[in-house]
Amino acid sequence: MVERNAFISLIIFTLALIIFKKRSKSNLPPGPLSLPIVGHLHLLKQPLHETLLNLSHKFGPVMLLRFGIRPVVVVTSPSAVEECFTKTNDIVFANRPLMPSVKHINYNYTTMGAAPYGDLWRALRRVAASELLSTARLDATTHLREHEVKLMCRKLIKQSSHDQVVDLKCWFRDLLNNITTMALMGKRYHGDHVGDKKHALEFQNIMGELFKLLHTQNIGDFLPVLGWLGVGGLEKKMIALMKKVDKFLEGVIEERRSLGSCDSGIMVDKLLLLQQEQPDLYTDQIIKGLILIMLIAGTETPYLTLEWSMSLLLNNPNAMETIKNEINTHVSFDRLLQESDLGKLSYLQNVINESLRLYPTLPLLFPREASEDVTLGGYSVPPGTMLMVNAWAIQRDPVLWDEPNKFMPERFDRIVEDKYKMLAFSVGRRGCPGTNLGYRIIGLALGTLIQVFDWERIGAEEVGMTAYYGLSMAKLKALQAACKPRSNMITHIL
Repeated sequence: MVERNAFISLIIFTLALIIFKKRSKSNLPPGPLSLPIVGHLHLLKQPLHETLLNLSHKFGPVMLLRFGIRPVVVVTSPSAVEECFTKTNDIVFANRPLMPSVKHINYNYTTMGAAPYGDLWRALRRVAASELLSTARLDATTHLREHEVKLMCRKLIKQSSHDQVVDLKCWFRDLLNNITTMALMGKRYHGDHVGDKKHALEFQNIMGELFKLLHTQNIGDFLPVLGWLGVGGLEKKMIALMKKVDKFLEGVIEERRSLGSCDSGIMVDKLLLLQQEQPDLYTDQIIKGLILIMLIAGTETPYLTLEWSMSLLLNNPNAMETIKNEINTHVSFDRLLQESDLGKLSYLQNVINESLRLYPTLPLLFPREASEDVTLGGYSVPPGTMLMVNAWAIQRDPVLWDEPNKFMPERFDRIVEDKYKMLAFSVGRRGCPGTNLGYRIIGLALGTLIQVFDWERIGAEEVGMTAYYGLSMAKLKALQAACKPRSNMITHIL
């Protein structure tokens, strides 16, 4: 049976390769010679974005690779990115690749992140943009985020009285989890202010396991025969985990439903109201998918950016002092920083942008897939080709940026005219709908920590900036720092 499946897989692969070659003829983008079956998988070393950049130096900003059975076009220039995501090409690249690892975690491709471009995706995108993440909705929930940041600072003050060393990675992760779950479900699952500790621990374990699997590459996405044979066991683990996720989210929905229908400001409540109006669209599965995607996207990008930003500031104390002076100038001494102040704090925003430029959460943007023949850089790209955008390479390109590897927040004093130079929150129709929320959370948390505390590195050495590369770019070594509350701010926290 195994031999039969392998033989069928080989036939399918061979036919797909023949069709691909016939369609694209000789005008394919350039790329290195590939091996049978595996394609260029043997060339892919970590960090992947650096490997792809090195290959692009030889083959150009529009380059064709093959990951097993999947043709992949890699772009590494703003002009190529613009060509991908403007006018009709944006629709051509509006789909995500349908891969087994994506299927299970995204409710059979029905979440906003994975749904094919069409009526369902447009409906999900519309509800996210106009109902859940609109400016009006974010303004109405400002108090929630400000309160969570204040709780974090209060606990930090108490801890600093006996231990000044702070594991900021854990603090940022817990903060972002609580902000996200309070907005989505009206509950905290981390820290001292949780209700049901057993329920909270269940949630923490599920999310920990989920992120671990998300950062594990599934070879079956590129060599299906290995997936069918269960090599690595990743797909089996995903199926088992999603049963736990589904049961947990079902419990959340039923609990909120039992409290009655009202627009409380909690996102699940809003979705249940929409379900009453359009039950065929907003099924429980669709609601669970929206919750899950927001849990994933709402926690990782902000907390990783906070850790990178604080690391950069600890290594550049003059920049930290500039932010502190800016806050002192624009925020009254008798209150804490508020979200409404962020528009006046231009240097703080510059620091966040510079951190996102140097250390984008996704060095390679989530892949897209061509739905029809398209031309990029004068080359023919056949339908079914996966698109990868090397955001890290573009954001450190010396042709585009002066001293690209240097931390220089002031570079953002000037408006970045080419929007395809900065890709931290993606671009195009499937760009992140939560960009505004992300900037609010990062600015509020980072600014408040600098307003309330004096920060120092632990020891004379600079904070290490080595990254761990999975799906996202995280610090290899968790950030620790020493903090001391500023005496004039303590009364505003306790």
